[in-house]
Amino acid sequence: MAKAISPSPSSKMDDNPYNDRLDYDENCDSDRSDLDDNDIHIPVSNSQHSMKSISSKKSTSPNHISHSPSQTKKVSTTEDSTDGQLLNGFASAQEVDRYGFVGGKEFTDPDHERRLPIEILRKRELKWLDMFQNWEKWMSKRFKKVKERCRKGIPPSLRSRAWQYLCGSKFMMDRNPGKFEDYLQSTGDPKILDDIQKDLHRQFPLHEMFMARGGYGQEDLFRILKAYSIHNPTDGYCQAQAPIAAVLLMHMPAEEAFWCFVSICEKYLPGYYSPGLEAVQVDGDVLFGLLKRTNPPIHKHLKKHRVEPILYMTEWFMCAYSRTLPWSCVLRVWDMFLCEGVKVLFRVGLVLIRMCLGAQEKLSTNADLYLILEKVRNIPKDIEESFVVRESLRLNITEREMEKEHQKQVQRRKAAKEKSSKPDSGKSKKK
Repeated sequence: MAKAISPSPSSKMDDNPYNDRLDYDENCDSDRSDLDDNDIHIPVSNSQHSMKSISSKKSTSPNHISHSPSQTKKVSTTEDSTDGQLLNGFASAQEVDRYGFVGGKEFTDPDHERRLPIEILRKRELKWLDMFQNWEKWMSKRFKKVKERCRKGIPPSLRSRAWQYLCGSKFMMDRNPGKFEDYLQSTGDPKILDDIQKDLHRQFPLHEMFMARGGYGQEDLFRILKAYSIHNPTDGYCQAQAPIAAVLLMHMPAEEAFWCFVSICEKYLPGYYSPGLEAVQVDGDVLFGLLKRTNPPIHKHLKKHRVEPILYMTEWFMCAYSRTLPWSCVLRVWDMFLCEGVKVLFRVGLVLIRMCLGAQEKLSTNADLYLILEKVRNIPKDIEESFVVRESLRLNITEREMEKEHQKQVQRRKAAKEKSSKPDSGKSKKK
């Protein structure tokens, strides 16, 4: 079962030199002065690694996607396609945004982007490069400053490296040389591999890496998901894992993305992808309990109309908002998530619920389960990343309160299970 509030994923790793370093502040408001509304970084197209991360030479091994001859042509960018050609079921497009998207809800219109001045961006890059040179020192003695810089947004040019350092995947990969390739040489479960292949075309089909069916992006995605199903046969493969792996592939080569993926699944979101999804259900109850603490009117409204948290938060948490928020918001949330842990998902969720349903006087306009779900499942496309970050840090809720709520929900579920396992105990006593 996943613990709703866990220490830094890197602190759980055996032999990791950064044990016990996620010293959360009791009141996150103290750091708000560092978060400026203008802290919008300039993203470079996340296809920056696209060409260098092309899978190694083709082989007839089970590590490659099986497809018919008509599907073998690879199209890595829209310029490679001919007019009218269908890529992953969509007509080719010409304009690619900074993140590699050619359309869809993730596409960012360059004419409406707020951009950080290049001078500030370069200064931040230098600060991060300095941290990389003395990472152990920064994590052990100045973690608060690392956290503040993650909240401001990691410079796009260094995001790949920063994510690997933050989640500890770099150290995992260094300790397991050749392991990824060993997994790929294994046969794997045919049913799981078939399930993975069926889902490949659904992962960000309008991103230049994943547009071409059987292209290098889908090949690498297949390899990562296959390798993990062998690495963790108990969990195997879950549909919600694919977007997580795809986001990582947009930033780094396959082997690096794999170890980052392992860290997220096993250190940040343990139990989320296990059969039954019990850990997700527990965290849904935790989110609902935190909503009661932070916004009683909305909690009462949702409870009145029987809107269970599992109906709207499952995709939020299991996909770490990668299918929910505008792309610039996704990256800012991930910067904080990989630094501070799962508490970030709870904070963002509380902000989204409040934003979607509005103030108390507006709740009466959403007096139906289906209307409420439509509201919370359709996040406005124009939501600002600075708003999400700022409001999540303003929430009047502490780490200790989150942990207390988690323990409460775990005990409640345990008591309910014990009660259901003894249905005749009361009758026998009466007799």
